[in-house]
Amino acid sequence: MDAAYSANLDDEYNAFIPAAGFDKDAIYRQRSADAAERVERIADVVYDQRSGSKLDLFPAGPGAPLFVWIHGGYWRSSSKDENIFVAPGLVGQGIAVCTVDYQLAPVVDLDEIVRQVRQAIAWLAANAGDYGIDAGRIHIGGHSAGGHLVGMLLAKGWQKDFDFRDDVVGTALSVSGIFDLAPIEHTFVNKELRLDAGLIQRNSPILHVPGKSVADLLVSYGGLESSEFRRQTEIYEQAWRGNGNSATSIAMPDFHHFDIILELEKPGNPLFDTLVGRIGQAL
Repeated sequence: MDAAYSANLDDEYNAFIPAAGFDKDAIYRQRSADAAERVERIADVVYDQRSGSKLDLFPAGPGAPLFVWIHGGYWRSSSKDENIFVAPGLVGQGIAVCTVDYQLAPVVDLDEIVRQVRQAIAWLAANAGDYGIDAGRIHIGGHSAGGHLVGMLLAKGWQKDFDFRDDVVGTALSVSGIFDLAPIEHTFVNKELRLDAGLIQRNSPILHVPGKSVADLLVSYGGLESSEFRRQTEIYEQAWRGNGNSATSIAMPDFHHFDIILELEKPGNPLFDTLVGRIGQAL
């Protein structure tokens, strides 16, 4: 690949450039520490015996619907503990929340990360009822790399390997997701991911868009994000619609890659209100 093109991609996929001065790690940690004081938390439940990966549950009363949040971090950083801030606002609306951990690159590759997140959904479908949560319809969401993993959960064909129905996912929210991995191979991120042609083909959601999905897709990105982050969402939304599915794009013009998901903390903005409204419609 041309060196200038590669350098340009590095800039396009460096989400910190449009968000200069925003200390997302410190902010996410502090918001999550504050949130943990305000909600019931069932912490560190092992959902995958093979890896030991864990999830947290935040109940919202008997029979509450479930929203599963998958963190970002380019598949190589962050954790569920830094994403608790998404829970209190949704719990306050009667929606139980789950935050999911998965092993990170380069300890594991993307095949394994995808497998673990799929196992989390299968585990929740089988076990969430034990915690008073309605597992008949699971709603999912994720940010950045987590948005990519939402796309891999929406793909068809994997469910039979997990003894799992393919119509369980209701609302699916992807915020600033990555759906085409081909450019990522030529960026700084690939030092840890070690993508090759097979990993890209197996794990690019744009290559696995289902037809006639029951899922209600919601997509969003910050208006201040780079052209590549905007393009990633737009091509997936177009492909989703092209396969006969419905999708809703939520405009968030004044946000960058990192502050946009803080809008999930509270009602009164398009991201939060659309998500809650769609989950309510699915009940």
